[in-house]
Amino acid sequence: VQLQASGGGLVQAGGSTRLSCAASGRTLNRDAMGWFRQAPGKLREFVAATSWGGGITYYADSVEGRFTISRDNSKNTVYLQMNSLKPEDTAVYYCASSRRTPSRYLNGYDYWGQGTLVTVSS
Repeated sequence: VQLQASGGGLVQAGGSTRLSCAASGRTLNRDAMGWFRQAPGKLREFVAATSWGGGITYYADSVEGRFTISRDNSKNTVYLQMNSLKPEDTAVYYCASSRRTPSRYLNGYDYWGQGTLVTVSS
């Protein structure tokens, strides 16, 4: 499975952007999907996760109410809509997949994308 994250870039504080994660090599319609991020000098942290059907979602407290994870299994793609962005959201964002249940933990995922950088300017 190869995951390709895209959609990062420079955004002003208070703005919005949407990240995409497209998969190849396997359909994702039985995979839980997660988004994580890693800011400079910090550990990679959980952002959001969703079950294979999208009916279960989890969010980090820091993004709850601002970010939305969704998926389109017909396009083999998962999205992260990011609204009301803050400078502290600046990070490289990674998508990940798993055939297990959605998890908030790094070791809950088997495949990782290469990451896309989101920079939020104040």
